[in-house]
Amino acid sequence: MAAQQPLTYDAFIELASADPAVIGLVLKGSRAHEGMVTPYSDHDLYVVVADDARTDLTRFAGHRSADLDLVIVTLTEFCVTGTPGWERYALARAQIVLDRLDGGIARILADKARLGADEAFQDASGWLDAYANSLYRSVKNHRDGQTLAARLDAADSIRFLLELLFALDRRPRPYNKYLEWELVRHPLPGWDTDVLLHAVDRIAATGDVSQQRHLFALVETAAREAGHGAVLDAWGDDLDLMRPREAHSATP
Repeated sequence: MAAQQPLTYDAFIELASADPAVIGLVLKGSRAHEGMVTPYSDHDLYVVVADDARTDLTRFAGHRSADLDLVIVTLTEFCVTGTPGWERYALARAQIVLDRLDGGIARILADKARLGADEAFQDASGWLDAYANSLYRSVKNHRDGQTLAARLDAADSIRFLLELLFALDRRPRPYNKYLEWELVRHPLPGWDTDVLLHAVDRIAATGDVSQQRHLFALVETAAREAGHGAVLDAWGDDLDLMRPREAHSATP
């Protein structure tokens, strides 16, 4: 008996498009990011099925291969996927392959790409405090001669910083793989992308204290303008350790 051929992306798209139970097909990952495809890139595909529909495609649930990874969900499940959660950015930048809801799938993705005002404000407050905490620890450890601890805390601070900056713009933070892709195509308002990426790179790699302080000065300004002054003021005199030691230009 001949061996069964692997299920390909194109073959599945044809199969799913012919099934009336399927109301949406959404491609995420590197295939949805122009210029990010490599020889190792598979097709990560959400298959959205009407809530009360029956379909034989459920036999492919959880399918994973070098070419095709499938997630089969109902419309109700798809609406809440990633909000909150790790999948939010993936879906925020996903591509629609099929939308049988007259733009309904597109509207769901658009909602995932934009944080609610209250949600973003609360998230930003938490990330700002976490960023300040790691920055403070890094600078203090550097002062005390704890070189490794200082670098590790600096690297931690970058994670919180990026979460903060994207929350301030009411956007989910991209995965590290897509950070440059996202910032080049969708810059953060008020930030020079090249300057920000250089600062992030240097701090993560070296824990440079001067660079951390210069960057914090910009973050403090942005955070206060966004209404998060109380979070910073709660740090009291410890803010002095995070701020630049002398007058500098406004770039990190």
